[in-house]
Amino acid sequence: MHRGQVSGWDPAVASRIIEARRQEPGAMLPILHELQETFGYVDRAALPLIADALNLSRAEVHGVVSFYHDFRSEPAGRTQVKICRGEACQAVGCRELVATAERRHGLALGETSPAGDLTLEEVFCLGNCALGPAVQVDGELHGRVTPDVLDALIAMSRSRGHA
Repeated sequence: MHRGQVSGWDPAVASRIIEARRQEPGAMLPILHELQETFGYVDRAALPLIADALNLSRAEVHGVVSFYHDFRSEPAGRTQVKICRGEACQAVGCRELVATAERRHGLALGETSPAGDLTLEEVFCLGNCALGPAVQVDGELHGRVTPDVLDALIAMSRSRGHA
């Protein structure tokens, strides 16, 4: 589990989060972010709770969750790897990095291993363009990452108990 996360979906905790933030201007995004921070994902069961609290349709809430790539509907792996696919990183080798990571870990981008220990994701800018290819492992940014460096970062994450 990552910072602030609780073990498993809990509708009572979700309801408290929604109730605490429902009066904020533009409350949906702060609610979604806090749910994701707390549970590691936004459970589908939260959508009707949010819709009811904010007087919105379930489709409106679903539209926001599905539009933003950072919101996930299932738990991520204990180690989360985001590989930048932006133009600057493409120019310096991110395609090879992605292909090697997918092959070595048996996952495609956007997938989590069956054991739940690793999630590989793509992002389109980590703001580290001068040091590409850039990756983020468990929220920590790294630049000039080679396939071997990425393997070492994943191994370090696992040794810290993330996987």
